[in-house]
Amino acid sequence: MTTAALPVLNLLAEGEGGNHDSLNPALTGGAALFILMLLLFIVTRFNRDR
Repeated sequence: MTTAALPVLNLLAEGEGGNHDSLNPALTGGAALFILMLLLFIVTRFNRDR
């Protein structure tokens, strides 16, 4: 069943064209890092029992 679906999925993936032009990997990664660091800061501020 899986081996029959793989060629179809591969054909669909090739037709999409890859990454979108507006997605900048450095900006996306930087924003994700900033959000995670902000969440880490917020969690450590609320964890005052240590």
